[in-house]
Amino acid sequence: MGTWNSRGLRGSTLEEMVNRTNDNLREKGLALIQKIPTPITPVKIDKENRHITLAYFEKQSTVDYIGAVQGIPVCFDAKECVADTFPLQNIHEHQVKFMADFEKQGGISFLLIYYSAKDLLYYMRFSEILTFWNRALEGGRKSFRFEELDPNFFMNIRWGATIPYLDAINKDLEIREKLDNKG
Repeated sequence: MGTWNSRGLRGSTLEEMVNRTNDNLREKGLALIQKIPTPITPVKIDKENRHITLAYFEKQSTVDYIGAVQGIPVCFDAKECVADTFPLQNIHEHQVKFMADFEKQGGISFLLIYYSAKDLLYYMRFSEILTFWNRALEGGRKSFRFEELDPNFFMNIRWGATIPYLDAINKDLEIREKLDNKG
């Protein structure tokens, strides 16, 4: 059994909070969001305990979660960060491509980032992801700093460890609407 800060448990706190939030949203009829399992091929199986002891990833996965909120398709990935600097290597090129394709189909893509040392959650809009991603592709920083983030998209964890990401989606939609009306 690992310790509380072992690499094997990294991200599990955020995943539990997202799953609990998604269950609450489904029960209230507000959203239907599903966790996407990572496809694996078992190599070794402990037949006595019926556990997979060795496996490899079949293919690159897309994002952690996909579903619909009030008829709007959404997809997002959940990331945990302990420092004030988030390395872009934690976001994979195939994920950015999937999110871009999802947006082209009228969906909303985003990241939920949990800054565990600060106990703060951040909703990163896809446009913001692209800004940092493109900066890195053009030879700039291969990370983004906490202070570069939009203060309007930080969220506090609510009672029962739920994440108010529907509020952030609403803000995201308002910004998109304003930009659409300008263009």
